Amino acid sequence: MTTLQRSPGRDRRAALLLIVATLVITLADAGTGPQLHFAMFMGIAPLIAALRCSYRWTAAVASVYVLCQVYVHLRLVPDWALASKVVGVFGTVLVAVFALALCRTRLDREALLARTSMVADAVQREMLRELPLTAGPLEAYGFYVSAQEGARVGGDIYEAVQTPHGLRLVIGDVQGKGMPAIGAGHEVLASFREAAHYKDTLEAVAERMEQALTRYNVRSAERGGQERFVTALLLEVRGEDRARVLSCGHIPYYLIRGGQVTERSDGEGGLPLGLGPLTGERRQSVAVEPVADDWIVLCTDGVTEARGADGAFYPLADRLARWTHLEPAELADTLRADLERFTGGGTKDDATVLIVRRSPRAAGERAGEAPAGQLSIARAAAA
Repeated sequence: MTTLQRSPGRDRRAALLLIVATLVITLADAGTGPQLHFAMFMGIAPLIAALRCSYRWTAAVASVYVLCQVYVHLRLVPDWALASKVVGVFGTVLVAVFALALCRTRLDREALLARTSMVADAVQREMLRELPLTAGPLEAYGFYVSAQEGARVGGDIYEAVQTPHGLRLVIGDVQGKGMPAIGAGHEVLASFREAAHYKDTLEAVAERMEQALTRYNVRSAERGGQERFVTALLLEVRGEDRARVLSCGHIPYYLIRGGQVTERSDGEGGLPLGLGPLTGERRQSVAVEPVADDWIVLCTDGVTEARGADGAFYPLADRLARWTHLEPAELADTLRADLERFTGGGTKDDATVLIVRRSPRAAGERAGEAPAGQLSIARAAAA
């Protein structure tokens, strides 16, 4: 627990328990005579306090320990020579001083860790925005789980932006997982955010993303690192009835229409980003026809290839068909909890799900009817 998360009440309870234990054992020694002195072993009390309590409470425990030990050495061991008593008291003081130094060192390290974690968290938040995302009339709910314990980001990327060329969304999966894949993912994501605003077509956006990844791979190879490729799915919505999908080797997405779930592979066949120069073939986007009240569900293979205890893959399509009556936010929470149960809480790859719809407010403005709470679903979906 870091200093930012430390509970003063817990510190106080732990310290008071140690103080009471020290006093009780000292009083018990006073009643048993000079034969047994269990209080001699209470040097562990200030050490425990140093590892669990604040500096102030550690000092309180250490002070009670020193006073009790002085009492033991001066009153309960009359047969000891003066030199032995002095040595005993001196050793007691050393234990107390060591406990205080240990506590200070621990608190300094926790403070440093807290500051480092805050900086890392801020950097990760800037790289990958928290869900849900909003871009114009589109809403994207979902979840992201990094395979790297304690990390907010890893090898999956996603973004949705409103641009002069329409609403554009990307979901991608970097080869590899966890922290080693962050660099490549950051390059591709930053390139998308820039190109989405200035390039007129999805093909041009994907080309700029691939160029950024190529430059990253060159730098990585020069440092002895691994070259990576990225699968990605790009979506563009212009106006009410125009949309395009471009797949760069990404897995299919799912269309939810009228309570029915359909797996769609529009634009499938394009090579992942980073592998395009191998063939020189240009990727082609595919026109799709948005229909009112559609939802689309995008994901990475960390979801569809997650395995249960019996080795079976996670049945995402079946789960979606079971829960089409849920609102997007509730569906995202339900899917995440179910995925954790299915895998036993041990996903071995980064896992991302995006549930995209047109916001109820935008749908209400467009339709001019029905309460906003009854309108939903994205037009950013394929027929």
